[in-house]
Amino acid sequence: MSESTTGTTGLTSQYIAQVAGDLESNLKEQERINAEVAALQQQLTALQQDHSALVNMQQALGVTHDPDESSTTAESTKAPALPQKPQAAPPNKRRARKTTAAQETTAEKAATPKVGTTANRPTLVELIRRHLTEQNEPRSAAEISTALSKTHPERGIKTKVVRVTLEGLVAKSKAQRTKQGASVYYTSPDAPEPTAAPQAEEKPKGTDR
Repeated sequence: MSESTTGTTGLTSQYIAQVAGDLESNLKEQERINAEVAALQQQLTALQQDHSALVNMQQALGVTHDPDESSTTAESTKAPALPQKPQAAPPNKRRARKTTAAQETTAEKAATPKVGTTANRPTLVELIRRHLTEQNEPRSAAEISTALSKTHPERGIKTKVVRVTLEGLVAKSKAQRTKQGASVYYTSPDAPEPTAAPQAEEKPKGTDR
């Protein structure tokens, strides 16, 4: 493992521990504020109950107030409920997330091996046409496949694929096809028409008489 990878792993572990600590502190702070809100809500409820009892006592004693004033006083005693807003993550926590994500991306790029380009590698069609041009006599698909496999073993060239490619070249007039008996041979389109070699007549055995 390289030193840069080890340093990145150690720094990532520190940020993970820091984020975990900040998250725990955030949860504890939420619990504390929720407890304070609950206590204030209980105090507010008790004050509202006392206010109602005092108003009833005033009415029993015959003390009257302006309806608008009493309603205004009652509304003023009611404190608005405290909404619980979701607390945003602390700045250091957000910063830790961004830094960790950036470091992980950099580590992935560094660990990814660079794939060599194959733009300059000739295609199978180019290899077949070049091979046909270099030959002085027709070749079968099997012979062409064997020759190309020896020259380019990393390509994994198959005879069936070579035959299909040759037929495509013949259809485009980029190769010539000749048939000798049950065998099919291919030549470059610029090559002269192959002539069948005369076959010597074999004298049947036992006919010396």
